[in-house]
This record gives sequence, structure tokens and C-alpha cells, in this order.
Amino acid sequence: MRVHVVIRYIGMVLQFIAAFMLLSAGVSIYDDYDSAYYPLLLSSFMTALLGLFPLIFVERVDEIKTKEGYIIVVGSWLVACIVGMFPYLIWGGEFTFINAWFESVSGFTTTGASILNDIESLPRGLLFWRSSSAWIGGIGVVMFALVILPSMGRSRQMLYNVELSTIAKDNFHYRSKVIIRILSSVYIGLTAITTLLLKYTGMNWFDAINHAMSSCSTCGFSTKNASLAFFDSIPIELILMGSMTLASIHFGILYATITGRRNNIFRSEVVRTYILMLAVVSIIVAFSLYSSGTYDTFWHSLRQSAFQVISVTSTSGFATADSNTWTSLAIVLLVFSSVVCGCAGSTSGGMKVDRLIMAYKIISNRMKLQQHPNAIIRTKVDGVVQEEGILSLVMSFIVAYIILVLLGTIMYTMFGCDILTGFTASIACISNVGPGFGEVGSMSNFSELPAVLKFTSTALMLVGRLEIFGFIQLFFMRSWK
Repeated sequence: MRVHVVIRYIGMVLQFIAAFMLLSAGVSIYDDYDSAYYPLLLSSFMTALLGLFPLIFVERVDEIKTKEGYIIVVGSWLVACIVGMFPYLIWGGEFTFINAWFESVSGFTTTGASILNDIESLPRGLLFWRSSSAWIGGIGVVMFALVILPSMGRSRQMLYNVELSTIAKDNFHYRSKVIIRILSSVYIGLTAITTLLLKYTGMNWFDAINHAMSSCSTCGFSTKNASLAFFDSIPIELILMGSMTLASIHFGILYATITGRRNNIFRSEVVRTYILMLAVVSIIVAFSLYSSGTYDTFWHSLRQSAFQVISVTSTSGFATADSNTWTSLAIVLLVFSSVVCGCAGSTSGGMKVDRLIMAYKIISNRMKLQQHPNAIIRTKVDGVVQEEGILSLVMSFIVAYIILVLLGTIMYTMFGCDILTGFTASIACISNVGPGFGEVGSMSNFSELPAVLKFTSTALMLVGRLEIFGFIQLFFMRSWK
């Protein structure tokens, strides 16, 4: 492996991140040079300098190997999280080293969990950087950087293949350069439309932009301590529900729908299953809340349940209510939604609806083969025949996901958390959902956890965001031939 090549490509990503830090410093200037201006400006300079050295001293290479591609992608995520700490550490306040690392990882992985007890005390420049890190991470640190980088020859194809998960590629039938353009266009367009709609419903421009970036990246960072409950506005909630739902659907299918192609949201088996799941879970939770007397009317119960179900399932993590006080049935269904989450090819995390459908069909086909041993049964999703290698990878992912959740739960309970907090925090981090239940509920945060559990949480966030195997392979590079 050529280490200098890896460092050069990571350097390109750092330049991209430095540009967003500089943009955040611009927000500080607009806000009368708030206290985040110098931390952001200095962070931008340091990040740009770190990325500049390999670009100057390492010659350009047009082709990279598979092993190098994996290390570039995983390395870019890790380095992005490291430099993302700079503005927090320099600014100070609640940001100790572990807290800055937690907030940075939570942003870039779009988990949306936080250690902040007083979000509104942060200057606007730092709040904008916080949302920017989530927006960059939403579509992928490397994927977003590929949009603005110059022609990279076959290296672009290699990095795209490593960054985008295998099951997300079924709905893309274009060259990598076109796919990257599609992803970025849908993402930027959805963010712009959400911003305008939020502004129209009464948010100021700053809150509208930040919440739009956060909802479209399915992160859930808010500029308010009470999250969306601060606004208590049905129009705002409806807009964000629509934005979160669309952001958690495969971007290729959204593009096909906009351009009038055949493989659109109305024909997609995965999307139909996803929307049906959102509707059914929302209605059951609403009935549970209404029958238990949690809310006075069914419509109020439905308003709260629908927003919370969509927020959790899309892995956004916005909150309009304290779901810790909800019924046991509601909590169980929200935990289920936290596991399954949105669709492949979106900004959502979690196990993905696609894998749930494949797992169901694998089990169903196994039952049929028990009855008809000589039958040839193919597994199709959205009309595409799934190869045995893909099906095997899906089941391996599900098994690995369950094992990691259990290991995470053991870690949380080992250091003093109750079982509800430990189990749901583990799921919330590896699925990149953000809030769990118990001590890390929708109206709480991770600030009271000991440092070792904050680090454990960030490890789970990174593993989940890189689809488990993408991250784990980093530790087995020596065994590659």
C-alpha cells in the first residue's frame, strides 16, 4: 500500500472541510464577529494547512488500488472527525477533549446525539459549523468532496464504490460521475426547498437553514435546547416530517420520480414498505398514547406520534415531546423503528428497510425450499434479482449489527447505566439515530455519561455510519493480498 497516495487524497478532503469552517467564520462575521469567529478562522487555517502539505509534496496519482480506496474513505471519516473538534476545543465552554470528540463524531456521522446542556449559549458561527458537519456527513465526507474535486480518472470510480454501500447501488444505472451529480443535486435541492418552506412558516433565516441542513442530513441537531418543541408549530413539523421522510428514501428513486422515470417512489417495493411501516407504527403509537391518557385527544396523540416515529425511523432524532413518559408499547415500537430505519441510498442510518425485506424473503424462500427441495427460487427486490453474495452480505450485516448492539449494551451497563439506557443508547448510536430512552431520552443528552462510554458511543457511531464492515476492515488490512 502506498501511504503517500492515501495521505494525498485525505488532504483533498481536508481542504473541503476547511472551506466549510471558513464559511462558518463568515456567519460569525455577519453576527458582529461573535466569539466563534477566531476559533473557526484558526481551525480553518490549521485544517487547510494539514491538507495542503501532501498536495504540495506528493505527486498526483490517477489510479488507486482497492485497499488504498478503503483506507482513504475510512481515514477521511476519522480525520474529518478529528479536525472537526478544533472549533469546539478552541472555543471552550462545555467542550472538554472527549466532549469535543463526541460532538464532532455525532455531527459527521449524522447521529445527532449531544453532550450540550445549553445549546442556545453557543454563538451562531459555532452552531452553523455544528450543522455543517452534519450536512457534510449526510451524503458522505468523501462523496461530497468528489463533487468539487477536479477530474480524478478511475480513482473517482474506486472511491465511489467504497463509499456507497452495495445494496444502495441497485437503483443507480449510471456512471459514477453522473451518480455523484445526482446525489448532490437531490441533496442540495431538498435542503434549499426545506429552507425556503421553513422561512415561509415563520422561522428566521438562520434557524431555517440550520434545521434544513439537519433534517436533510437526518441528523437532528437543533439550534434550540428544546429541539422542535421550542417552536410548537404544526406547519413547521409537517415540513420537517416531509423533509425527513424524503431524505430517508433512496436518492436515486427520488431523482427517477422527479425526472419521470419508471423506477419511481410509486413503484418501489422498498419505498411502499417504508411508508407503510411509518403509517402503521404512527397509528398504533397514537392509539396507545390516547388510550393511556398521555394526551387528551387522538389527533394530538397522532401529531406527536407521527413526528416522533418519522424522526426516529429516518434517524433524524428531532424531538417535540419527551418520549420517556410514553407507554411501554410506544417505546418498544420506537426502538423497533430505531433498528430498521430508512432506505439504502439515503442519508438515513440503521439496518435499512431493504435489508429487512431481503431477510424476510430469505427466510420465506428457505421455508419453501424445505417443502420443495428441488425448486429454484430467486430473491427479487424492486424487480432486481439479488445475487447470493449480496444476500449473504445482508445476513452477515444483520448478525454483526445484533452482536455489536449486545456488546455496546454490555459496555453501557458495565459502567453504571440501567438496561433501558444501555440497550437503547447502543441502538441509537450504531443506527445513528441520536436519542434513546432512559438517561439518553429525547429531552436528555449524553453529557452525564462517563468518558469511557462517550468514547464507546462514538465508536458505535462510526461503525454504523460506515456500514459496519467498511470500518472493521480497517483493522484487517494486513491480511489483504
